[in-house]
Amino acid sequence: MSLIVAKFGGTSLASPDRIQMVAQRLVALKQAENEVVAVVSAMGKTTDELVSLARALNTDPPAREMDRLLSTGEQISMTLLAMALSARGYKAMSFTGRQAGIETDGIHEKAKIVKVNTKRIRKALSQGYIPVIAGFQGIDQNGDITTLGRGGSDTTAVAIAWGIEADACEIYSDVDGVYTADPRVAPRARKLAAINYDDMLELSSVGAGVLQMRAVEFARKYKVVIHARSAFSDAPGTYIKEATPKMEEAVITGIAHDTSEVKVTIRGVPDMTGVAAKVFSALANSMVNTDMIIQNISEDGITDISFTCPDADLKRAQETVIKVLPEIGAREYDIDEDIAKVSIVGTGMKSSPGVAAKMFKALGDNEINILAISTSPIRLSVVVDGAQTAAAVRCLHTAFDLDADSVFKETQLSAEELAAKMEKGR
Repeated sequence: MSLIVAKFGGTSLASPDRIQMVAQRLVALKQAENEVVAVVSAMGKTTDELVSLARALNTDPPAREMDRLLSTGEQISMTLLAMALSARGYKAMSFTGRQAGIETDGIHEKAKIVKVNTKRIRKALSQGYIPVIAGFQGIDQNGDITTLGRGGSDTTAVAIAWGIEADACEIYSDVDGVYTADPRVAPRARKLAAINYDDMLELSSVGAGVLQMRAVEFARKYKVVIHARSAFSDAPGTYIKEATPKMEEAVITGIAHDTSEVKVTIRGVPDMTGVAAKVFSALANSMVNTDMIIQNISEDGITDISFTCPDADLKRAQETVIKVLPEIGAREYDIDEDIAKVSIVGTGMKSSPGVAAKMFKALGDNEINILAISTSPIRLSVVVDGAQTAAAVRCLHTAFDLDADSVFKETQLSAEELAAKMEKGR
């Protein structure tokens, strides 16, 4: 017998028929003599619809009220799924984040989990229930509902899996695993049988939408093995876990792209000590998450400073820059919303010289201009014109041999062994 946490995304729960499919999958796990806990997202586009409703009434709604509103989406899913399980003759009990023991800090709209008290979940399991938990939400020390940010249900699932010492945390969505690139952009992208935490963390941070970055951080910290797989197929997906000797050391694991960032350039900035500190301190105080930063070479004591940030932060960034301009004596600013960040990721980069040169050559050969560059030990990111995003992803996918059939993965035998181990407990 295994203890399994199964998280289902919004697409998997978008209609009564799909909720029935999820219920059947949970029943199958139960019939295989497993204990199972479900974690659910809001149905389909419910969250977006709730956001639209709020903004129709208030263009800048209070964060506390938004959290209370958005938390209802997952609560609808949890109760409907519990009803579907009950109709099939299985005991099910729904839990809000608070009832499930998810305690967070008090930062509304992007709270962090500080404690997981799974006493009620364990009790329900001992009584033969299938607990169905609302993801994405928790409770702070003041008793207020908080939400964990977009994709937060993934983090809920990993936290619950750790809290109850589950044997597996299965993340079901409308994709069947982690690919070397987005298959919609790179048709020859290949599904990975397994990927280590560090590579997955970098891919998530630069645009790969399979798993929320904070969920991977939590899993890496507490060594929770994640199985990312399709809700519409029984085929094995991708295992996210610690690196093992059986994992081949590919130079590049995958390529991610992100079109949700904008570039802000402050022009005519006096090249003086402390100016950059004033700019970025003001942005930090306004909760603007800056990414890449570029300062041009000074000419006649004047320079330009550019930075990228999520488009969701653009309004705050713009307001902050307008206030800062006269303080630093800058001339003007402009915004480029038609950009994309394209990143190559792989732990093999640390011991493989020439990766940057190969990347820049591939982009140059395809006449793709680089607007900005940032690096980490296992990631290299560039900003390109938005219209060249697909071409950049495809040419890099080919340049680093990710089109090959033998792309980075565990050997076929070890992948089968890993899948068989998971199935054995069922």
